[in-house]
Amino acid sequence: MLLTIRNMVCDRCKAAVWRVITAQGLAVRHVELGEVELGGQPTLDDLHKLNAALQAEGFELVDDRDAALIARIKAVIVKLVHHSGDTDGRVKLAAHVADALHKDYSTLSALFSQVEGITIEHYFLLQRLERVKELIKYGELNLSEIAFRTGFSSVAHLSTQFKKLTGMTPSAFKKMGQGRKELDKVG
Repeated sequence: MLLTIRNMVCDRCKAAVWRVITAQGLAVRHVELGEVELGGQPTLDDLHKLNAALQAEGFELVDDRDAALIARIKAVIVKLVHHSGDTDGRVKLAAHVADALHKDYSTLSALFSQVEGITIEHYFLLQRLERVKELIKYGELNLSEIAFRTGFSSVAHLSTQFKKLTGMTPSAFKKMGQGRKELDKVG
């Protein structure tokens, strides 16, 4: 059985979800961001108990089909932006999301916009900017390298988008030492 779980954004989340599910006595086959494959069919009571245990850890079972699909879209984007390694961030987003979910992109896009109030592209941009903030905080790369790794065409493009969405330049952000948002709170 495949479960969709909201708020899984990192490897620690995957480990925490694995731990919660096995503590409930359920067999886990595989855990991915936003998804868990169980080794059997849990009862309705098992699912209610599991959801309560997950909620205590900041996660939530998603049982609505549309909400589950949106959670999967977000997980695909978070994985792409934050967990795909330090590679050139330029990607054909529509093709990537459609391929990952085996669904028509226009359908996914319409659903996402209707429910979330923003486009998939805007959510992707917000996630990329959170990655930029993270890389700025590390202080290991200059803005040109950060722009390249996060898929911006230039430092100027990165700076424009950063200022438009945060109200400050990347340099001002670095000087302020501001924190980042939790990835499941972006959007």
